[in-house]
Amino acid sequence: MLEITAALAFLTERHLATLSTIGRDGRIHSVPVGMTYLDGVVRVIGSRGSQKFINAQRSGRASVSSVDGARWISFEGPARLLTDPESVALAVELYAARYKQPRENPERGVLEITVERVLGSSGMRADRD
Repeated sequence: MLEITAALAFLTERHLATLSTIGRDGRIHSVPVGMTYLDGVVRVIGSRGSQKFINAQRSGRASVSSVDGARWISFEGPARLLTDPESVALAVELYAARYKQPRENPERGVLEITVERVLGSSGMRADRD
């Protein structure tokens, strides 16, 4: 079980993450991304035709992990690509609050991962001694 306060604090700090998907050949495809978390959903913005989005759409699943020294957190779950203006605008707003305003991108989409499983470092676990 995660220590909610520590985990949410970590997720407001500026840390990049690694998004992992499964490629067509069955190999793991891992790339650096900015990610946000809100209400059980992780969001990653990018161009619609990117390999990370193609892979996530094909398999329907993804994992994203962020690390800072001994502190880390990882999320996994079903993933879907959204391109509607409202979903993209929310993702951009969340990204800008955590990182900075992203450049304009007419091909932008947002990968939403509905969190099924969370892992984290011992400093984020409520069951620590």
